[in-house]
Amino acid sequence: MERRILGNTDLEVSVLCLGTMTWGEQNSLKEAHEQLDRSVAAGINFIDAAEMYPVPPRAETQGSTEIYLGEWLRRQSRDQLVIATKVAGPGDWLSHIRKGPRLTREHIEQAVNDSLKRLQTDYIDLYQVHWPERRTNFFGKLAYQADDREDESVAIETTLEALDGLVRSGKVRHIGLSNETAWGAMHYLQLAGRHGYSRMVSIQNPYNLLNRSFEVGLAEVSHREKLGLLAYSPLAFGVLTGKYLGGKRPDGARLTLYDRFSRYTSETAEAATQAYADVAQAFGISLTQLALAFVTSRPFVTSNIIGATQMAQLEENLDSVSMELSAELLEALDKVHHRYTYPCP
Repeated sequence: MERRILGNTDLEVSVLCLGTMTWGEQNSLKEAHEQLDRSVAAGINFIDAAEMYPVPPRAETQGSTEIYLGEWLRRQSRDQLVIATKVAGPGDWLSHIRKGPRLTREHIEQAVNDSLKRLQTDYIDLYQVHWPERRTNFFGKLAYQADDREDESVAIETTLEALDGLVRSGKVRHIGLSNETAWGAMHYLQLAGRHGYSRMVSIQNPYNLLNRSFEVGLAEVSHREKLGLLAYSPLAFGVLTGKYLGGKRPDGARLTLYDRFSRYTSETAEAATQAYADVAQAFGISLTQLALAFVTSRPFVTSNIIGATQMAQLEENLDSVSMELSAELLEALDKVHHRYTYPCP
């Protein structure tokens, strides 16, 4: 499997990264380890987790994903793998994590120590800020609105200084962003240059055929600043497999089990998905592999984060790396994109 350089580091990561957010909720310990074994055998060396996983987040299961990964990791050649995890940003819905996580030094230090313990490792290769502390656009929000009230959020410089301390201590090798805006990404980079702090090397944001908003401003930041995209939700919560078309809700599927996942379920999303499915059929390929291959092929993408609850799904995801998209096929995708530009931001 092809590998790409992570930011301005010397780390090479596989173009597919194994996502883990279903482990401990939809997937058992045994199933998680089967996914890991198969992915590594296929050439994946990059695995992404988070302290708040699994999803949906619950006090009863929080941390299970990292525990599952840690049980497997302690039996592996650690230096052959790139392990990423994340510190949670603020949110009332996460009161079970440190009575409400913040991006202060104290919270970040406790978070990384807890993650290291669950992962059964001495260091984390990539430690990411899961979402911003400040009020801004993420998780599908558009149309930024300035808030004239005093902003009590933790300053980015405070967060970056704490993360830099983790790098200097050896607990973390590199740091990255997630669910961040172009302004936020550039501010982190400017502060790092001004004060000599560790530099962000990646940004993990949603990117798929139903949500190409990353291309507007952040793609140029990724390219010029070597802040490569780790693309999450490349299949739009499974919508871009086509399994939900026509109002279908397969047993055990995420959108069947959890009402909270509504980001990709609008009428416009359905119409756009059908249009992409028609393109896939016309070119004789599966919609799943088309959607994944498109994301992997973008020049600003460092790694494409795949996830699966069943081994058959994982196999199809892995097979997408062998697909090459012709100019004719890309043109057909762009025609659909122009018709349905950002159906699911």
